[in-house]
Amino acid sequence: MYNPTVARLTYRALLGRRRALILFALPALLLVIAVAVRLLNGADDTTAAGLLGGFALATMVPLIGVIAGTGAIGPEIDDGSIVYLLAKPVKRPTIIMTKLTVAIAVTMVFSAVPTLLAGLILNGNGQQIAVAFTVATLVASIAYSALFLLLGTVSRHAVVFGLVYALVWESLFGSLVPGAKTLSVQQWSLALAEKVTGPGIVDSAVALPTAAVLLAAVTVVATWFAGQKLRRLTLAGEE
Repeated sequence: MYNPTVARLTYRALLGRRRALILFALPALLLVIAVAVRLLNGADDTTAAGLLGGFALATMVPLIGVIAGTGAIGPEIDDGSIVYLLAKPVKRPTIIMTKLTVAIAVTMVFSAVPTLLAGLILNGNGQQIAVAFTVATLVASIAYSALFLLLGTVSRHAVVFGLVYALVWESLFGSLVPGAKTLSVQQWSLALAEKVTGPGIVDSAVALPTAAVLLAAVTVVATWFAGQKLRRLTLAGEE
């Protein structure tokens, strides 16, 4: 379920000049903020958890997920070049799984690594905060990549819808509105961070068993639907 040629083409598309600038800009901003906060405020567990949860997990990870997930397949469908790939002797589920793997890898690298570094800068991993949020970003990267890959297969406006979800639902409603928290990838990931740090440092609105089930379900269902959409896509580029 993995094709090296498809993977290479997808990596090349995702790490092109325009997308690469955005992918590097968000982690760089997180690190700059972390250094500034450490210099001004010193090492503080609450501040570290607030920045990593409020910016890294709630904003940076979903935005990078939008870029990687939609960019892995959306542009090919939009410009019609997907037909050349579909004409090759590669099974369509293999195409989806390969592109999802690439999207997950890119999202993890550009999210988890800077999150770990920022956590170490902020408090040197006191209370396991740096590790906890790194684990949370790794898990969130999988779910976001699947969700936004699905968006890339079903809509020509996938980036717009992805940005609305990332900035409005996850960053705003998913953080502030009680009922929306249970349907937020951010909160599901926070449940893992809470498990690593223990209660009191990180708080999630969703219990860990529920969060694990929801993360797995969203990833599997989104991937399956993306595969079904690609199966119905004809060589003319239309269903």
